[in-house]
Amino acid sequence: MTTNVSAQSSLDLAAITRDICTIATDAGAFLLQERSKFQREAIEYKGLNNLVSYVDKETEKQLVVRLSQLLPQAGFITEEGTTGQEADPTALNWIIDPLDGTANFIHDLPVFSVSIGLAQGSTPLAGVVYDPNRDECFSAWKGGGAYCNGTKISVSPATQLGESLIATGFPYYTFDKMPKYLQILESLMKQTHGLRRLGSAAIDLAYVACGRFEAFYEYNLHSWDMAAGVLLVHEAGGIVTDFEGGDAFLFRGDVIAGSGMQPELLKAIQEYWH
Repeated sequence: MTTNVSAQSSLDLAAITRDICTIATDAGAFLLQERSKFQREAIEYKGLNNLVSYVDKETEKQLVVRLSQLLPQAGFITEEGTTGQEADPTALNWIIDPLDGTANFIHDLPVFSVSIGLAQGSTPLAGVVYDPNRDECFSAWKGGGAYCNGTKISVSPATQLGESLIATGFPYYTFDKMPKYLQILESLMKQTHGLRRLGSAAIDLAYVACGRFEAFYEYNLHSWDMAAGVLLVHEAGGIVTDFEGGDAFLFRGDVIAGSGMQPELLKAIQEYWH
């Protein structure tokens, strides 16, 4: 991982995280306000099955303005690209998804979130996932633990697949890998309490951090889908790797995050994923 120690040490990550919570909560209130009057005619397509709306774009603009004021020296890696600038992935960056779960939002399913991460290169420093529908703000900073609405959280005590409820996601492109993915699904259905697909990777990871899920895995993700969530899991005592068992998940796009049963899940996935 790329790490700038001096840049990290000069940041008050606890205070920054508190400010991120406020910014994310305000963005979530805007999402709920717009959801109440949203019309499907406002949907745009960025690609096959890749939906976006003015709500995503406007929320991102609001986040960029406020986060720029909070930490002017940080760049941005954003889903909607509203900054119009090419980010340096080795630098200090805000990595944000203004509306994780756009398809759910459009279809009025109350599972979507605001995800804001701060990272130095590939090292997450602070992260917040806010679920406006449940008014739950999950937050963490490096070395400071993980919290939900100010109360410390931890991953599930489960250490075996057989004790686990697992979350995953389904890709909307790169379908050539689907046969392997379906084999993994079939295998895990037989070995666990079940699998769930909520449609917001950020919420899935937050739920792993607080023990509602034992693990989450998915491929075809972007850094903004998981920048905040992987830190939540790590600071809550969990294990996070890519599908190879390494630590390149943030920009590689595949991640396995879980409690003490994560190594067994990694092994089960690697049986089919070569």
